[in-house]
Amino acid sequence: MSMPPPVPTQSVPNYLVWSILITVASLCLCCVVGTIPGIVAIVYSSQVNSKLNAGDLAGAAEASRNAKLWCWITTGLCILGLLINVIWVATGGAAQYMEMMQQMQQLQQAQPVPQS
Repeated sequence: MSMPPPVPTQSVPNYLVWSILITVASLCLCCVVGTIPGIVAIVYSSQVNSKLNAGDLAGAAEASRNAKLWCWITTGLCILGLLINVIWVATGGAAQYMEMMQQMQQLQQAQPVPQS
């Protein structure tokens, strides 16, 4: 009868909550550019507990370091996306975009519909 592997006494953070929250935030603020590293952070975060349960303390610590690194990268991209959005709105980019969309709608309505 085999004994289960000993439970490590050392705690290794998995950063799963941070990686999920920052991935969702990056999806809202900077689209795919920030979401991809966020998904990488989630993958590494989810590996920490499984490696700990398997008794691989070194592997869990490495996955934890990688998860933390990718969380910071995603956080940086999220902050950059937020700054770009704030600058875009502050410089009138949103108003210009809405005006352009209204002009395009007016052009489409003015064009005659071809009959077959």
